[in-house]
Order: sequence, then C-alpha cells, then structure tokens
Amino acid sequence: MERIAVIGAGAWGTALAIQAARAGGEVRLWARDAGRAAAMQDDRENAAHLPGHRLPEGVTVTADAAAALEGAGLALLVVPAQHMAAVLAHLPALPPALVAAKGVIRDGLRLPLETLALLRPGLPAGVLSGPNFAGEVAAGLPAAAVVASTDTALREAAAARLATPGFRLYEQDDPVGVQVGGAAKNVIAIAAGAVMGAGLGENARAALVTRGLSEIARLAGALGGRAETVSGLSGLGDLLLTCTGPGSRNFSLGVALGRGETLESILAGRNSVTEGVATAPALLARARAAGVDMPITAAVADVLAGKEDVAGAMEALLSRPRRTE
Repeated sequence: MERIAVIGAGAWGTALAIQAARAGGEVRLWARDAGRAAAMQDDRENAAHLPGHRLPEGVTVTADAAAALEGAGLALLVVPAQHMAAVLAHLPALPPALVAAKGVIRDGLRLPLETLALLRPGLPAGVLSGPNFAGEVAAGLPAAAVVASTDTALREAAAARLATPGFRLYEQDDPVGVQVGGAAKNVIAIAAGAVMGAGLGENARAALVTRGLSEIARLAGALGGRAETVSGLSGLGDLLLTCTGPGSRNFSLGVALGRGETLESILAGRNSVTEGVATAPALLARARAAGVDMPITAAVADVLAGKEDVAGAMEALLSRPRRTE
C-alpha cells in the first residue's frame, strides 16, 4: 500500500490518520509544532485534541512536511480552511490530494478546492466530507462519508485506500455541492444552537434546519453544483449531525450565544477552531455575489459581528414575509 500523508494533526486529521492505518496504509501525520509532534510520536496519542485514542503503529508523526510527503501516493489536507493557503505555501510538491477542511475562505471567498487549484494548478484533487465526529471515527464506530472529485481515478483510488467495513465511503462527482454543504452546515448549526440555547424549542430547531437546507441547496446550484447533492451525506447528513450532536463545536457555540454569552468569551475557552465563525461572513458574501438569498446565514453573520443579538435576529427571521415553500 502506498504511503498516505495527513497534513494537519488536529482532532479530524488524527482521526483520519488512525482510519487510514486501520485500512492498511502506512501513514505520516504532519503536525506544525515540533514539540507536539514529538510528544504525539512518543506517547502515541493526541492528548490536546483527541485524547484517549491510541495511534496505531502504522502512524508516524512528524513536524517535517517533506518527510511526511516523501513517497506518499495520496495526501489528506486537514488544516482549517482559513489556514489552507498559508500551509500550502510552505509545503513541497504534493501527490494527488483530498481536502478534508470545510468552509469558505475569507481571502477571495473561495471554497477549499478553489484555493488548492489556485496554488497547485493541475493537481488531481477532491474532497472528503460527511457526517463524522472525529472521536467516533477514531474509535472505529460505524460511519459513512463521501469522496467527491471530477477525477474518477482519484476518487476510486482514494476510496479504496481509506474505506473499511466500519467506514463506508461513497464516490461522488459533484465536489462543488459537497463543499457548499460542508461549509454552510457549520453556519446553520450555530443558528440551531442559538435556538436551543435561547429556549425556543425543538419545533423551532426543526424548522430552522429545514429552511437552512433550502439555503444550502440554492447556493450549491448557483455555484455549479447539484441541488440533489445537498440531500446526501455531505449535505443533509452532515447538517443533521452538526445541528443535533452535542459534540458539534458550532452547535455548542450557538447554544452559548443563545444563553447570552459573548462570542469572545466562548472562543477564549476553546483550543480548537470553530469553522462557522469565520465561514459565516464569507459564505454570505459569496452567496450575495451569486445572487442567492440566505437569510439564516445573514442572521448568523450579524450576530457574530455584534450587529444584532440572538433575540433580534430571531425576530427578524420570523417576521419575514410569508411565501410558498
């Protein structure tokens, strides 16, 4: 089996390294910080971001990007979307790659694969996305995800290298729709959390999630993706998990906002990235440029920017003119 390089040693990168090794691969996991890489290699655990999950012997952790990528037939790019360009600027040549980051990048309002294509033109690439919490994948609990690419050979090879009976991978040829679903679900999850934190009830959350799915489908279609992709694992599936699972960083941030906590205090208590915070304004700007109305996304962006409080944002959404579904 060819070596697999995993670029980014957060919770999801570590979980994917464990999964790739479980599938029989030789894995090199790159961590930016040399001290943390050494500790993970010695202790066989990512104590900071994924405690309690042992790294298999097939995983080697390194802070040397060239060493991580040497001999690799596939790279998984698992750095936060907003940091992707900076990381790519310092990486050597890449093999075919899957992006496992979700978001719209503020600089240029690009989806992750658009940033990768800009910085590494011609590189065979795709995206890995789905309703997956890192801890459950690391533990080997049943899960499913999507490998999306217009490159048939890449998505077939990547799915074969990463799948196991407990981690079912579906191939997809609509990376745009998959990326839009992965980015927007984090924003809708903040809104869903705010609804629950404010005590507005399950009916309100169900309505919001459903209308949020409609927003995602409109944007996916406008950007050249397929609306039906949003009904799959990378859209509806990921949205359901992120808007209901207690382990969702975006949902829990929304809950805290709904209870009256400030964004600054919430983020100060976290050691991991909550992607929806940076994605919301970028997603909204990209949608407006495409002529797509996304009222829930706009409400979240206003709350995060301090332009509106949760109660005011909810009132504005509820007072919108009635329309056909």
